[in-house]
Amino acid sequence: FADIGDIIRGKDLFLGHNHKKKPLLDNLEKIFKKFRGKYEDLKALPIDDIREYWWALNRNDVWEALTCSAPGDAKYVKYFPSNTTTVSLDQCGHNDMHVPTNLDYVPQFLR
Repeated sequence: FADIGDIIRGKDLFLGHNHKKKPLLDNLEKIFKKFRGKYEDLKALPIDDIREYWWALNRNDVWEALTCSAPGDAKYVKYFPSNTTTVSLDQCGHNDMHVPTNLDYVPQFLR
């Protein structure tokens, strides 16, 4: 999930498959430029800020879309440095009413 956030926010470190990655990145750039043109509040913002803003506003919907068809017995597990863990409810936490943001801003190379 955090990798999707990295792609949306323009922070993805994956270096392979440029023939697939470049069209995706170009398309995302085009989409966010359209947002900037459409919404007066965004006109003065750099594209990177708009990407961050979009992710903050839409990450819940992305998580819901990702988990809506997860098997009923699928779990999402979070491990913490204090040797504790939390386990989501069924369907990877689809109905937990919170999105796992614990890795959103951890640099990709540390995940």
